[in-house]
Amino acid sequence: MTTHRRFLLLGAAGLAAAAALPRRPAYAQAPAGPFSLPPLPYAPGANERAIDAMTMEIHHARHHGGQVAGLNAAVREHTALAQMQLDDLLLRLSQVPDAVRTAIRNNGGGHANHSMFWEIMGGPGGEPTGDLKAAIDRDLGGMEKFRTDFNTAGARVFGSGWVFVSVTPAGNLAITTKPGQDTPLMDGGRVLMGNDVWEHAYYLRYQNRRADYLAAWWNVLNWEKIAARYEAARTGTLRI
Repeated sequence: MTTHRRFLLLGAAGLAAAAALPRRPAYAQAPAGPFSLPPLPYAPGANERAIDAMTMEIHHARHHGGQVAGLNAAVREHTALAQMQLDDLLLRLSQVPDAVRTAIRNNGGGHANHSMFWEIMGGPGGEPTGDLKAAIDRDLGGMEKFRTDFNTAGARVFGSGWVFVSVTPAGNLAITTKPGQDTPLMDGGRVLMGNDVWEHAYYLRYQNRRADYLAAWWNVLNWEKIAARYEAARTGTLRI
């Protein structure tokens, strides 16, 4: 075989092998607008003990990125809405024009929920300390009961939705669930933490085993970030 022919064959084989490799998702670029996609605060593989890197990339770039794009599109012709803080916009959904209310509910809720979701992960798991631990012991029956009740609530969400821990300005905690991309913000509440139980959050690794995903998720929580959210809620500075 000539050197030239060997080179061509090797090149063709290399191209075929490259084509067979799984493609990494491209990051979405949301249209210009008042709302923006926050970057992940860690590498996509930082949560491998619970969520694989490919899921993190797709979830962040395509799902959350798409919601930011949808939210910017919804407020584009509504200057007053575009100037509002996200939590205020969600709290005042009943005052939003009918033509864009559903788009803002779904995309704005998704933007708030996912922004919180990325923030509280990337940690070593374990348990909280200090005032947050005291609040969990007082309101949720301690960490073991809290985990069990939270996971049970998440498993019972029918279809797509979220399981949250809401927090009051007094620091009181409660477990609640919401369908779709709804959030306690829409009821005037604040979110301490929450887990996404839409299938896109876990399906590549867990398929239909949502309970396994819920159990593994505790291994990547960043309790320092969650404790900071708790303090912000008590001082009135927690936004989403």
